[in-house]
Amino acid sequence: GTPQKYDPTFKGPIYDRGCTDIVCCVLLVVAIVGYVVVGVVAWTHGDPRKVIHPTDSHGQFCGQQGTPNEYGRAPPDRGVPRIPHGIRACSPPPCPPPVQICVSKCPDRYMTYLTAYGNAASLEYYRNFCTPEFKNSQKAPIEVLKDKECPAMLIPSTPLARRCFPAIQAKKGVIMVGNETTYDDGQGHRRNVTELLEGAKKANVVLETRQLAMKIFEDYTVSWYWIIIGLVIAMVASLIFIVLLRFLAGIMVWVMIVMVILVLGYGIFHCYMEYAKLKGEAGSDVSLTDLGFQTDLRVYLHLRQTWLAFLIILCVLELVIVLLLIFLRKRILIAIALIKEASRAVGHVMSSLLFPLCTFFLLCLCIAYWASTAVFLSTSNEAVYKVFNESACPFSGQTCKPETFNTSNVTKLCSDAQCLFAFYGGETAYHKYLIVLQFFNVFMFFWLANFVIALGQVTLAGAFASYYWAFKKPDDMPAFPLFSAFGRALRYHTGSLAFGSLVLAIVQVIRVTLEYLDHRLKAAENKFAKFLLSCLKCCFWCLEKFIKFLNRNAYIMIAIYGTNFCTSARNAFFLLMRNIIRVAVLDKVTDFLFFLGKLLIVGSVGILAFFFFTQRIKLVQDTAPPLNYYWVPILTVIVGSYLIAHGFFSVYGMCVDTLFLCFLEDLERNDGSAEKPYFMSQNLRKLLKKTNKGQPDA
Repeated sequence: GTPQKYDPTFKGPIYDRGCTDIVCCVLLVVAIVGYVVVGVVAWTHGDPRKVIHPTDSHGQFCGQQGTPNEYGRAPPDRGVPRIPHGIRACSPPPCPPPVQICVSKCPDRYMTYLTAYGNAASLEYYRNFCTPEFKNSQKAPIEVLKDKECPAMLIPSTPLARRCFPAIQAKKGVIMVGNETTYDDGQGHRRNVTELLEGAKKANVVLETRQLAMKIFEDYTVSWYWIIIGLVIAMVASLIFIVLLRFLAGIMVWVMIVMVILVLGYGIFHCYMEYAKLKGEAGSDVSLTDLGFQTDLRVYLHLRQTWLAFLIILCVLELVIVLLLIFLRKRILIAIALIKEASRAVGHVMSSLLFPLCTFFLLCLCIAYWASTAVFLSTSNEAVYKVFNESACPFSGQTCKPETFNTSNVTKLCSDAQCLFAFYGGETAYHKYLIVLQFFNVFMFFWLANFVIALGQVTLAGAFASYYWAFKKPDDMPAFPLFSAFGRALRYHTGSLAFGSLVLAIVQVIRVTLEYLDHRLKAAENKFAKFLLSCLKCCFWCLEKFIKFLNRNAYIMIAIYGTNFCTSARNAFFLLMRNIIRVAVLDKVTDFLFFLGKLLIVGSVGILAFFFFTQRIKLVQDTAPPLNYYWVPILTVIVGSYLIAHGFFSVYGMCVDTLFLCFLEDLERNDGSAEKPYFMSQNLRKLLKKTNKGQPDA
């Protein structure tokens, strides 16, 4: 649209702007269409049940409707008896995989097939854990075990993640399974249950984790409303802190500076007193070079030279800080004034404090789409069956089809050969390029996530820029500055945002690739390759930080002037370089205030939550809910408070950065004349001793 109530000599944001970086906009649209196509293809071929549900030896899902194993539960691992550490005794390779079947429930007792064979009731129970092919109960036990129709033994097991694992427990430090310390392996040997421990170790960790998760869930069910109250308190405290910055920013900054000077002064005094106290003591005049390196650092504290070195270092620091304050006092005052001005701007655009929720929602959509597509792609392989046998066979390891295997030549030449499910894979063109599709999925996730963040930054920058460039604040501001900025960003600058986010996404994908290579090379002995990889990782980490900094300021310039990405990035970079000292001072001052605010909010709310949930506040002692772990709601409140404070301060930080760039542009482009008046606030003009000639003060 057209400028709204702006001065005719307005030299600020250009409202009559055109579309920028159209090629990147088209490229983004094409990439999104391709991403949707990849998602549809993945959802068509993929089956997440392969991740969640186990299968039997024929690749059939357990306990799924419409499958032969609809009423089964989960396959216990069984088959050829295991040698310790899971090494299978078979020759020649490949070894046949352990036979897996689906059962309605896990075994609850020790039993071997030899003992069950002579008892009708036991054999009937045992049949529940045999393959569907086992029909002849009169078959000799040696033949049954040889054909792997039934397991050689049963062990008391517990269901976990739809699988049966040995029910291992510790009683008074003794490892037991089903209240027994030994078991019959089905071949007439007694084995210690500790041999089962290694195989079920991870399962028991998961089981204990599930029990812990249940207790944590119980704590959340009785304390969730108190957690919400704590988060509301953190939100109110963050809002109050931002409002108070308008009045207390200068006081907090100067108090911090004075405290640093006083602390350094006390350090100088303490070092001098220690230096004087050691005068004349035996061994205190030994030099540091004569003493050499000592593992006990307290030895150095008995040397006068140590305290003299500390004294000189602190004196130099004190002198440097005092000199910086003398020469940079005006820039510190400007930084404080900009922080106060940012508080006023946020006050006039209060909806900006809720805008991070929109960004968070869009990021959640990106994460959900990426994760679901990744799962469907990884589960879009087909079941692959291979020939397994225990004797020499020319077809061993070759793929086969269970439907036609019994009528093929393989069974004629290799009588003991079996066609068993091996893994999920595929040999079609789609399956061969799955890794490429996964890479594209990761790349698009980074691109879209960075685009969403960029959209949020340019929207906030546009809203706060409209405040700064309003000659009469806030009368000349648009009625809905945040929505106006959001509309301008999408309508005119989608291509520029796509450009900036694309550059950042490429660097992030390279970093992910380097991390993957580093993970693969951990076991390698090539030290030069590791060194080179570490250097590359460090370089690309620095590059990513620089691009994020450049993009952030480029988006601000895009919001102000509507120029394309490259022009905005170049103008922002050189503008900041021409004012590097101001940039450094403002950056450190705002970093200190944000650190102080987060520490104050998170610390206060965390301490309040600690005293409440540990029932140490007498007034509400009976109100606090009973908990299994009181740290669960406390940590939740602390983490939530930090995220809330970070969300508020990220908006505030964007406001400070935007006003700062607007302030620098204002100084360079305007001179206070009637044709080029300053748009900065009256306080900033007074601080810089600037006036608008022939124009009333804003």
